[in-house]
Amino acid sequence: MRKNLQIWIYSLVVIGAFIMLVSSCKKSEDNNDPVVRDIDDNIDIDGNVYTTITIGTQVWMVENLKTTKYRNGDPIQNVTDNSTWATLTKGAQCNYNNSEANGTKYGKIYNWHAVKDNRKIAPAGWHIPSDAEWTTLTNYLAANLGGSISAAKALAAKTDWTSSIEVGAIGNDLTKNNISGFTALPGGIRGLNGPSGIFGWLNTSSWFWSSSEIDASFANARGLNNISKTNLEIGVFFKTDGLTVRCIKD
Repeated sequence: MRKNLQIWIYSLVVIGAFIMLVSSCKKSEDNNDPVVRDIDDNIDIDGNVYTTITIGTQVWMVENLKTTKYRNGDPIQNVTDNSTWATLTKGAQCNYNNSEANGTKYGKIYNWHAVKDNRKIAPAGWHIPSDAEWTTLTNYLAANLGGSISAAKALAAKTDWTSSIEVGAIGNDLTKNNISGFTALPGGIRGLNGPSGIFGWLNTSSWFWSSSEIDASFANARGLNNISKTNLEIGVFFKTDGLTVRCIKD
């Protein structure tokens, strides 16, 4: 009798596990959720918690960086004035339009001086991706699109992007976005038309710094806009410009 009870309980556990597996697969298929997902809690020095996701051989944060301090605890100066921002030669951060709500939703905007500061803005165990690491990401997605139309749409979030009539563009049919789980939100930039310190492109653009320097004035970035159709676009920005930051695991 006891042996039969043990067999019965074991059978229930196996059946339950099978039902959960089938349900999970069905949900992923129906909702176009990421195929590969690795969720952890990672905390920066401000106490912000980040979700992570595995894409190919890389582990990325799903949210943009929000820290106001370097890894050693030193503050990253918050600069709200446009003309001051445009002439900075040291690290700085801000919220889009100096709005705390934007900072909470889209992450902070940083100039490149903050990105390359030796005190580091990424949490321990993480870093700002190089241009080569961005290329690795886009190459992987281009070869593993699954149900997505393009690597650009595979990276872009399903919300907040301005609508586009361009078939296949990020802003066209948002339900086809974000199969990778990267969840790129259009958080805008600071520094339209050169190092002017002006905010722009909210809801139409998502640009991320790379750690790769071009020369004394410029650095590489990767980004998306609402009419992007292929991979992450390659951009060159003044180091005084302000872009969002996405971290990759060491």
